Amino acid sequence: MSFDRLIKKIIELKNPTVVGLDPKLEYVPEYIQRRYLDKDGMTMKAAAKAIYDFNQAIIDEIHDVVPAIKPQAAYYEMYGHYGIRTLEKTIRYAKLNGMFVITDGKRNDIGATMEAYTNAHLGCTAVGESTSEAFGADALTVNGYLGTDGIEPLLKVCRERDKGIYVLVKTSNPSSGELQDLKLEDGTPIYAKMGDLCEQWGADTIGEYGYSAVGAVVGATYPEMLTELRKRLPHTMFLVPGYGAQGGGAEGLKGGFDENGLGAIVNSSRAVMCAYKKEGCDVRDFAKAARREVIRMRDDITQYINLK
Repeated sequence: MSFDRLIKKIIELKNPTVVGLDPKLEYVPEYIQRRYLDKDGMTMKAAAKAIYDFNQAIIDEIHDVVPAIKPQAAYYEMYGHYGIRTLEKTIRYAKLNGMFVITDGKRNDIGATMEAYTNAHLGCTAVGESTSEAFGADALTVNGYLGTDGIEPLLKVCRERDKGIYVLVKTSNPSSGELQDLKLEDGTPIYAKMGDLCEQWGADTIGEYGYSAVGAVVGATYPEMLTELRKRLPHTMFLVPGYGAQGGGAEGLKGGFDENGLGAIVNSSRAVMCAYKKEGCDVRDFAKAARREVIRMRDDITQYINLK
């Protein structure tokens, strides 16, 4: 299964983290921006080119330390078709460098529309007798609140093409509890029920390490629930946002991992991309600053888990 490949990379690098490549143009050093803005003007085309250069440089510096990247689709979509092209190129470049790629799209629909989302991000698109990957990510974040109708098209591709999904279960944002913490008649919180569905949806895709192709998004900002869900969902791999910038601390994350230090991957985005600003180093050293930050993050997290 897809997450076996990710877990192997985590074990190889002794690093259960993922870098969210969610770039705004303002994160890109001025000298890179000028390279394209002077040529193409204040255009989406120039912005998308600058962002791709920025992404490439960071991937070059971190691919031997971090097992995965997680580009958030919205940060590319806002630059129109130029940004979409940059997303595609970023995914392909990361994979060429041996990284696992999780597209953060939070897609959800039913029937033919969900099949289209699935083909776009994880599967293939047919053009006559030819088929090609549109984006080619290894995994996709999805919203499960339409139920099985919105998940089943993804499961078929996960089985056939060795892909994975992460379903929103307990998200890291402050207002997540307005819905997710509500309790059903039997006292089960909605987030826990969604987690149970993840176990159910992934039951026939259990891989070598005991985890299925259906993962769960569980925020670092709620460590008690992270621990609770790890015990409740023994076959569900966690994607854990909220570390650092959103207030989730490393020690609180340990409950999301199993006894082997596996079962979760922790995301950091802005802290990595903008590490050079925090350091106050030479802007041309931005990628090396990103490398220093991912090493710091790795060491911060792994001191609390038993990653073998």
